[in-house]
Amino acid sequence: MALSDAERAHLERRLKEERARVMRLLDRSVADQSAESEQDRAGDLTKVPLHFADLGSDVLEAEIAASNTTRLSNELTAIDDALDRLYRAPEHFGICQDTGAPIPFARLDVIPWARSCDEAGA
Repeated sequence: MALSDAERAHLERRLKEERARVMRLLDRSVADQSAESEQDRAGDLTKVPLHFADLGSDVLEAEIAASNTTRLSNELTAIDDALDRLYRAPEHFGICQDTGAPIPFARLDVIPWARSCDEAGA
């Protein structure tokens, strides 16, 4: 069963809300990464780590921050793609790319950019 106009309007609002949320998180992440040096973020008074474990922790934190930024960027791309699909062919929005079956509205309400019926295909 195809989505109703009200369901599509609801999903458009959800996509825009999620896009705004991801943009805020990305902006904050980029600002945090560029505003301070590694030394400032770690609270170090010197550039020489007191212990190699401190250096390892700093590197790990930087890698986690970069990974989160990449994840958010990928999520933003998926949301933008979903908005594009919704605007270009609203009658086909919410159709599983794998099976051609309708994606349950409950799934779309939680993940409005979902392209498939199952979790693996998000």
